[in-house]
Parts: sequence; C-alpha cells; structure tokens
Amino acid sequence: MAMSGGKDDGEPMMEMNTTPLIDVMLVLLIMFIITIPIQTHAVKVDLPVNDPNATRPPVDPQKNKITIAADGTVSWNGAPVDEVRLRQYLDVAAAMNPEPELHFQPDPTVRYDTVDKTLAVIKRSSITKLGFIGNEQYYKEF
Repeated sequence: MAMSGGKDDGEPMMEMNTTPLIDVMLVLLIMFIITIPIQTHAVKVDLPVNDPNATRPPVDPQKNKITIAADGTVSWNGAPVDEVRLRQYLDVAAAMNPEPELHFQPDPTVRYDTVDKTLAVIKRSSITKLGFIGNEQYYKEF
C-alpha cells in the first residue's frame, strides 16, 4: 500500500513519522508567540493641562499690534518686549498660515531711531502683512 510508506511485502516501516512532531512544534511556537509580552516603546511627554485661567499665546492668529510708547518702550499686543522677544513673535507670526496682520503704531513723539530699529526687525522677519495705524496724527494743517 502506498499510504503506509512500507514495502509491499508487509514489513514494518523503519522511518520515524515526523508529522506529529511538527504539529507539536508549531503549537508550541504559537503558544510562545502569544505569551510574549508586547513591547511598548513609550515616550513620556508632559502634556499641558487645559487650564481656563491660562494666559493666551502671545501671537494672535488674526492680528497683532506693535506699539512704541513716547519713552521708546516697544510693546507686542500691549506687553513690553525686547528686540529678541519681538523677533521671536514675528517669526512665529510669519510661519502661520494664513499670516496674521501686523499693525504698527509708534507714538508721534518717540525718537525716529527707535522706530527705525523696530522696522528693521520687522523687515528681517519676512512679515508681508504690515499696516501703519494712526498716520493721521502726523498730518499738520497749514
């Protein structure tokens, strides 16, 4: 018979039957795969807490205002800033899509040097939407 694997003369089969051995090995392999713990690659990140009393971000997505007081103090949306902080805010605003409007309002009595330095910082930051507010205060009637 062809199914028994032996010869036609009825002698017993001398080779070992490996089919049950392979079946047991496959079952053990599946058991080991199931029992292995899942590798979790977690990165711990401290997320901000949603606090209703938290301050708003300094860059408004709609419009921002730079003012220069009579004493030469430069302010961003009402908060005094130095030249470095102003440049950081301008870079953030320039990177937004769509870019927010920037309103510039110097005091009429402030030194021109301060206004010129502030305008140079604005120009270096690649802002494209710049508007001057309060130009009517510079007109003199003759």
